Amino acid sequence: MAVVSQPFDRAATCSAPAAPDLELGEFWEDDPWTIAFRHNLSGFERNRTFLNLGNRRFADISYLTGSDSDGDGRSVVAADFRGNGQMDLLVRQVGGGPLLLFENHFPMQSYLKVSLRGSKSNSLGIGARLTVVLGDRRLVRELYPSNTFHSQAASFVHFGLADRDTVDKLIVRWPSGTVHELTDLDGDRHIVIDEAGGTISTVQPGTMIPTGRDE
Repeated sequence: MAVVSQPFDRAATCSAPAAPDLELGEFWEDDPWTIAFRHNLSGFERNRTFLNLGNRRFADISYLTGSDSDGDGRSVVAADFRGNGQMDLLVRQVGGGPLLLFENHFPMQSYLKVSLRGSKSNSLGIGARLTVVLGDRRLVRELYPSNTFHSQAASFVHFGLADRDTVDKLIVRWPSGTVHELTDLDGDRHIVIDEAGGTISTVQPGTMIPTGRDE
């Protein structure tokens, strides 16, 4: 544990107010800007995974899932790596092995994966707002691929539908201002929506998704 002594004096230094407790791994640091060079604190942080219990409650399931690796994780990507509709996690580490893949083994439920093919908007529909209506529930997602240190997620939106196998309505608000409302969509598939005509096509696993523009 590092404790930064403040405030600084005129020379930007400050004596430690007490002796560090070595049993706790404490050390005193006058200059916080050089901690990363002299004491690599991030290398001692274990990864954490939290399960959403609803009503703003979360459970720490890091140990149960084996995801509490001490390999100094630096980036994470959530994607359906096995093509079964469940989002897995790929973690890149500095130590303890370069890559860790955590497979999602929660009970299978329905889903809808959506990619966009823009025309007036950008080709991938980045910035679009998608809303799924399931009875009295509304799920809202914005298409901004997650970027972390040395990683980037794919440009699609994943909706978990729980025990519903159809979507009552999907509303797509494109960056250009165009709005499409699609009703009675079957779940458990990956679809592509074309901005030009609002048409839908189903993606077959392992196939490329054309952008609709000349490369």
